[in-house]
Amino acid sequence: MKMVCAVAACCLVMIAPLAGHHSFAAEYDANKPITVKGTVAKIDWANPHIHFYLDVKDEAGAVTQIKFEGYPPNMLVRQGWKRDATLKPGDTITVSGWRGRLEANIAAAREVTFADGRKLNAGPPAGTGGQ
Repeated sequence: MKMVCAVAACCLVMIAPLAGHHSFAAEYDANKPITVKGTVAKIDWANPHIHFYLDVKDEAGAVTQIKFEGYPPNMLVRQGWKRDATLKPGDTITVSGWRGRLEANIAAAREVTFADGRKLNAGPPAGTGGQ
């Protein structure tokens, strides 16, 4: 009986992270495009998706931080990204993507334009991944 309980507990622990993954349509709205320019505040380069935080100033000068979700790290590398080199805190970038369905300060990144004009894909187009 102890062995059955141990196996069941292990299975539950292994399944829990899968519940956190979501489709594009579950969290982001393809009808709410966003393009903003700002300064990179932080980057979380981790699976299952990278997240980067962009400080964006509005017309009045107030700063709002938007959390962008992008591709998984291995997909970014295939797109030409390099960890700790392509995107760094303090960089000024323009990001296009889609706003979150429920939260105004989260978004799905599609394309990043760097200060020198280079553009790299950061995530899939709307309508993919479960929509």
